[in-house]
Amino acid sequence: MRFAKGHGTENDFVILPDPDGELELSAAFVAAVCDRRAGIGADGVLRVTRTKLSPEVAAQAGEAEWFMDYRNADGGKAEMCGNGTRVFARYLVDAGLAEPGEFAVATRGGVRRVRLAETGDVTVDMGPPRVLGTSRATVAGRGYEGLHVDMGNPHLACVIGDPVAQLDLSGAPAFDPEVFPAGVNVELLNPVGTRRVVMRVFERGSGETRSCGTGAVASAVAAARLAGESTGTWAVEVLGGTVTVTLDEDTSYLAGPAVLVASGELTL
Repeated sequence: MRFAKGHGTENDFVILPDPDGELELSAAFVAAVCDRRAGIGADGVLRVTRTKLSPEVAAQAGEAEWFMDYRNADGGKAEMCGNGTRVFARYLVDAGLAEPGEFAVATRGGVRRVRLAETGDVTVDMGPPRVLGTSRATVAGRGYEGLHVDMGNPHLACVIGDPVAQLDLSGAPAFDPEVFPAGVNVELLNPVGTRRVVMRVFERGSGETRSCGTGAVASAVAAARLAGESTGTWAVEVLGGTVTVTLDEDTSYLAGPAVLVASGELTL
């Protein structure tokens, strides 16, 4: 089985080309691939397959030729991954499966349009964030209020007073299962300047990651609301670098680097 490895601000993925839809990915197999000691190591797996061969999205995918079948590091299916979409798009262009420019990618969270050149940053139209109220996360025994933001997947973005660098995210934050029955990605953020935030994130199914694209957008939405704004461009600093989030009246955009670092043959 061929594979590639890539990352977006150090949110890393194993990419499995499957244009003919022949691979059956069990949760155990995905978890083994993502294991950082016994496998290749990654925050998740991106299976690259044709949309028309993927019944779960084919009817709603429209012009999107390729489906990003994203799995978390624990093997569970996820609706959407912002950094994963950027890496997925970079792989399609690098592999000659798509032309540079603008095209659509199918995900379980809906179709996302991407824009990229042959090299450089990748921009994704992330769709309109949906703010669904507030809830509470508990991290290492301390509670934080947060904004419930749906980006195709669920987020709880908490603007906190404690420095995020000092937080203990070795264990999963507690949350209200009645609000988030399928789990939630928890972002903890500090505003550090005009339209600039520092964020850490604990992703469901993966643990703390170096970056999270959908989480960066959710964090920008929370920071904007705190500032009494709804549109504009935010720099979101994560452990793996910086991404740019733009909010307008209709949608949101995520921009940042997407890098392919390796390819080879998987023998697990």
